Amino acid sequence: MARTTLRRTETRWGYFFLSPWIVGMVLFTAGPMVASLLLSFTEYDLINEPKAVGTANYAELLEDPKVGTAVWNTLFYTALHVPLQIALALALAMLLHRVGRGVSFFRTVLYLPVMTPPVAMAAMFLLLLNGSTGVINEALRFFGIDGPNWTTDPAWIKPGIVIMGLWTAGSTAIIYLAALSGVPEDLYEAARLDGAGAWQQFRHITLPMISGAIYFTVIVNTISSLQMFTEAFSMFFGSNIAESSEGDAALFYVIYLFQQAFRSLRMGYASALAWLLFLIIVVITVIQVRVSRRLVYYEGER
Repeated sequence: MARTTLRRTETRWGYFFLSPWIVGMVLFTAGPMVASLLLSFTEYDLINEPKAVGTANYAELLEDPKVGTAVWNTLFYTALHVPLQIALALALAMLLHRVGRGVSFFRTVLYLPVMTPPVAMAAMFLLLLNGSTGVINEALRFFGIDGPNWTTDPAWIKPGIVIMGLWTAGSTAIIYLAALSGVPEDLYEAARLDGAGAWQQFRHITLPMISGAIYFTVIVNTISSLQMFTEAFSMFFGSNIAESSEGDAALFYVIYLFQQAFRSLRMGYASALAWLLFLIIVVITVIQVRVSRRLVYYEGER
């Protein structure tokens, strides 16, 4: 009887401490999601009352060529950005892992770019990626390479944005650094005694032991890339370039959603776009989870 009373008391206190999160979840996440789902079946311009249109918004997005362009640009960016981000972050983490003294300083320096405001970062990279006077093209000229017009050539706009995205690889690198610190040194010593080289140690020890961290960052970076907005919008949609053919090369999905919602005031259509993005993210995440079952190693599993 006393145990039952104690459990009930603990349960009540548990819900009490969880209540701020529960209230916030209902008011700021679940509530808006339900509202946007309902709005996706309406025509709403923030001024007049919502007018039910059934599935007309969803039928329109299947025929809207801008949606196809935005989806392609976003998927292209994600497919290019995520692997490069993972590879660069892993390389940086392994370099830091070899540093003895001063690792805390370098870890802080590595993370500082992540704290740069996205708008400031976009302004900086507009200068760095300038086709005539940008630092990146100047560096390429030093090696005898004529750099492309990163900000005006439609073929190079998305690769330029990918380069800009690598600026924040530090956050992923810090996660990998923590994972590398948890790999037992005994495994490397045993591998060296067996004659394993650096590549064999990396492939058969390092990668499997940190595969859980890699799996987590792949999912997080994929979701983040699919929602690319601030940097591209600041670089290409703050002037008339947004209406040019070059602007379509930087027309990411969330940018188009933003335009429909706050420029055209088509909240119903924008809500339908938001739910399509949600479904795309769910499908890609489910695929990643299924693939991870074969590739991710969890210590203690047999």
